[in-house]
Amino acid sequence: MKKTVLALSLLIGLGATAASYAALPQTVRIGTDTTYAPFSSKDAKGEFIGFDIDLGNEMCKRMQVKCTWVASDFDALIPSLKAKKIDAIISSLSITDKRQQEIAFSDKLYAADSRLIAAKGSPIQPTLESLKGKHVGVLQGSTQEAYANDNWRTKGVDVVAYANQDLIYSDLTAGRLDAALQDEVAASEGFLKQPAGKEYAFARPSVKDKKYIVDGTRDGMRIGGPE
Repeated sequence: MKKTVLALSLLIGLGATAASYAALPQTVRIGTDTTYAPFSSKDAKGEFIGFDIDLGNEMCKRMQVKCTWVASDFDALIPSLKAKKIDAIISSLSITDKRQQEIAFSDKLYAADSRLIAAKGSPIQPTLESLKGKHVGVLQGSTQEAYANDNWRTKGVDVVAYANQDLIYSDLTAGRLDAALQDEVAASEGFLKQPAGKEYAFARPSVKDKKYIVDGTRDGMRIGGPE
């Protein structure tokens, strides 16, 4: 698996070699959360679509292996990788110190700020003073959940964790949440461009804290295992 990690990392950096490709299994199982459009979702036919899907398919094409996509709730991705149910994660996975202790990461794909979404015209801001007494949705197992739990939950904010992003937006539009904290790009290119998101906007500014979000989004791979 160390060679698998090397091959995938080199590929993303456009420096992979034939020897690296040879270390890979013929079928690579890639885990992804399909509720995170535009990165990963399913179309009306149940086909996997999105930026992460295109990236993974191109990786497997260059490595001359078959990709098998495995849909998963976000917080189950790392446990599935460690249990060898999947071989890699491509699912807008931010790198953190804690995650680095559990899995290996590829080179950085893109920078990922976190942003709060609220109804247009709402005075809500991503500050403790503004959010006290409010209900804020976060994705279970995400860096946003970790940040909100440590900085808001214990100080009067109702932080509600959800198994997937679709459930968050459903409760937000139904009025059961006052705001949602998530990846900026996923929100701007996904929910906010959909009919359901037309009455919502970012509550400025972005949420940045290097204790929780370290150096962008990457692909995740299992540490150790057989060569």
